[in-house]
Amino acid sequence: MVNHSMQSSPRNSRRWLISLLVLLVIAVLCWKFWPAGSADKAGGDKAAAGHAGRSGMMRPGFGGGAGPIPVRVAPAVKGDFPLYYKALGTVTALNTINVRSRVGGELVKIHFEEGQMVKAGDLLAEIDPRPYQNALLQAEGTLLQNQAQLKNAQVDVERYRGLYKEDSIAKQTLDTAEALVGQYLGTVKTNQAAVNDARLNLEFTKIRAPITGRVGLRQVDVGNLVAANDTTFLAVITQTQPISVAFTLPENSLETVLARYRSGAKLPAEAWDRGDTKLQASGVLQSLDNQIDVATGTLKFKARYDNRDQSLFPNQFVNVHLLADTLKDVVLAPSAAIQFGTNGTFVYALDGDKKVTIRPLKIGASDGDNTVVTEGLAAGDRVVLEGTDRLKEGSEVEVVNDSSEVPTTPTEHLQGKSAANPDATVTDKAKKGA
Repeated sequence: MVNHSMQSSPRNSRRWLISLLVLLVIAVLCWKFWPAGSADKAGGDKAAAGHAGRSGMMRPGFGGGAGPIPVRVAPAVKGDFPLYYKALGTVTALNTINVRSRVGGELVKIHFEEGQMVKAGDLLAEIDPRPYQNALLQAEGTLLQNQAQLKNAQVDVERYRGLYKEDSIAKQTLDTAEALVGQYLGTVKTNQAAVNDARLNLEFTKIRAPITGRVGLRQVDVGNLVAANDTTFLAVITQTQPISVAFTLPENSLETVLARYRSGAKLPAEAWDRGDTKLQASGVLQSLDNQIDVATGTLKFKARYDNRDQSLFPNQFVNVHLLADTLKDVVLAPSAAIQFGTNGTFVYALDGDKKVTIRPLKIGASDGDNTVVTEGLAAGDRVVLEGTDRLKEGSEVEVVNDSSEVPTTPTEHLQGKSAANPDATVTDKAKKGA
């Protein structure tokens, strides 16, 4: 019994010691965190009270609360507005030639490098000329032979004519001699044509560039046998200077373009890269198709570019910005200020310096940054750009940024930049304004 009591006593002591340590830890944690939470809450209440005025309301600001609503405004301006139409275009070579041999034989020489610029008449390749040289010699020999026979027949005719006058031969003999001369004349002409044909075939052994342009990749190597007008061509030459771009416009955008085109005006057409960020070439509208595609409701156009710097390549995709017209002395408002509601298009315009009023608008073309206002605004009217989500008719505002002092004219803003298609949907314009 004594041994059992001595063993259980140390165990009870350890349990009490562990329990005491746990209680101490809990007490320390409560002492550390409970007063801090209360102090923070009290401090927060004091800070809120410090920010509040006598009325107890929050100071006005972008964070919300009662009082004037902070807004950023900009003025409507008057100026010229370039009216551009945008379209996706494909660069098209004015001429594309598949170079083929016009005679058959072995390809013995190639005189061009792949991708080289060549001029019309430049020597590109040579076919073995020896068979054609022999054919020319044979044709020339036959011609000489028949020319000699013709000359002999002509001498006989002259002799027979003298004898006939002396009544020494019959008329039939003279007629036969003259017919023989006519026969030889025909034979000589046939021989002359054969000589010309042989000479032409010999010339065709030298394959020359039919147009000025850029040569593509070589399709046939030296040593291969080629046939006349073979389906496998030697190379392709594309005319890249000048070059054209084919594009389409929807039929509801044709009125302005066609009116200007038919009046003889040269409509500028800019070619921008695929990302629509870099101007690659400037040209003019060259031609249009004679019918609208019923499947797409579009009309095809072609613009021509000098392409002196070779920036445009055939079959390249570009964005075409066609300057259809320039609207003179129109009212322009920032697109970010244009709002769209159930009752139509409107803006929040400043009524004095402290309040706003709703102005219904009629709008026209837009370039994403500026929008033509045909009715509802005058030059100098200040409209709200930011802070519109909390506004209503008669709302009190506080102008925190006013760009009226340094307005940006439409000409300066649009310099080097094309305007968007004025026929864009309302949704697209709303996104741009946002």
